[in-house]
Amino acid sequence: MNFKGLQPISYGGREVWPLIEGGKGVSATNHASSGAWAAAGGIGTVSAVNADSYDPEGKIVPQVYEQMTRKERHEQLIRYAIDGGVEQVRRAHEISGGNGAININVLWEMGGAQAVLEGILEQTSGLVTGVTCGAGMPYKLAEIAQRYNVQYLPIISSARAFRALWKRSYSKVPELMAAVVYEDPWLAGGHNGLSNAEDPRVPQDPYPRVAELRATMRKEGVSEETAIVMAGGVWCLREWENWIDNPELGKIAFQFGTRPLLTEESPIPQEWKDMLRTLEPGDVLLHKFSPTGFYSSAVRNPFLRNLEARSDRQIPYSRVAAGDHTAQLDVGVKGKNFWVTPHDRDRARGFAADGFISALKTPDDTLVFVTPEEREEIRKDQADCMGCLSHCGFSSWKDHDDYTTGRLADPRSFCIQKTLQDIAHGGPVDQNLAFAGHAAYRFKQDPFYSNGFTPTVKELVERILTGD
Repeated sequence: MNFKGLQPISYGGREVWPLIEGGKGVSATNHASSGAWAAAGGIGTVSAVNADSYDPEGKIVPQVYEQMTRKERHEQLIRYAIDGGVEQVRRAHEISGGNGAININVLWEMGGAQAVLEGILEQTSGLVTGVTCGAGMPYKLAEIAQRYNVQYLPIISSARAFRALWKRSYSKVPELMAAVVYEDPWLAGGHNGLSNAEDPRVPQDPYPRVAELRATMRKEGVSEETAIVMAGGVWCLREWENWIDNPELGKIAFQFGTRPLLTEESPIPQEWKDMLRTLEPGDVLLHKFSPTGFYSSAVRNPFLRNLEARSDRQIPYSRVAAGDHTAQLDVGVKGKNFWVTPHDRDRARGFAADGFISALKTPDDTLVFVTPEEREEIRKDQADCMGCLSHCGFSSWKDHDDYTTGRLADPRSFCIQKTLQDIAHGGPVDQNLAFAGHAAYRFKQDPFYSNGFTPTVKELVERILTGD
């Protein structure tokens, strides 16, 4: 018996469970996990964010960028992304055996997002049921879905964001909007849509936010058949019992992003899976170091702690003596036109004494102090930029017009493409960014995973359907 009589829904012309696998980019979700999720009767999600492609022997093709200019490397990135996305969709469809459904997930803020999405849909006709898309304001999502006759599922984190997208674009193609994904900005892993009006340290209860979203959808005349997908912090259905068959919320589905990481089919390396079993409450940090400029949630490992410490070694400066800036900085910089407060000069001397002898300018008229080795790595990563984002704070790349954001490259950030590729393909887990939802600590607490048990995707979906 399924939990609380949970019923299948009609999606893309077939019956599926209202359980969606969250798409985790840069090879953390691939054909193996999403194909298996669909085979179990749910909606599997192939990530189309830098997906892996394979050589004739079935080995992963390393994504190498030898071109001289960022623009050429960016074009290479788009080619890799399309080849990988197409390959992943075809393999996932094969594994699904025609059961469930396959969605693809893209970040609108990724470099060349539209070209990648269109390139994949062009070559996978009939295999993709829907496209989920967030991280930014994807106004063009509806018209792309219409052109390729697929469903679309915008990812938003407030009723306000949905209303803006609906009025400007989605109202013109309402029949293909299968669902609206509410991704909770305080609970979800990866990038999220926390607005400037919201406090990252004060989480809000998702229920009133989703009720407001449904009220907005009703006011705009959106069909009651259009589900809201609750994403972020969803561990087991038992905890969401009052959401199911709830007239105020209407039709609800649930997205699971973190739990599918720890399955037999999950493509992440074993060291990453083992680390997930060790997490405690509070070990996932909502931070703003991402070069996208968005808040995001990741495991507070040494990689993230190093970024926190780097930003702590930060002092404001002026080019001329003014106000409190009466002291000339005498460490970390060349030249005499760096004026700081006497207190900050003393702090800077302390940083230098600890080995952080290089000061790097930020776009906010501050300096951060790093070791010479860190400085070299930052400079190299900035020079190697392959344009993986539409706008990158770390390298000042922009994927259109004059290819620059016009702002100084920000050394407080990092190359997201480099670290996500590395962790997904076996690099050290503690020295890379490890995205995770805020419920990841529950792997350690949930008896389902005791004695090192790792379920198959099928076993996980069956477990979820019991309510646990």
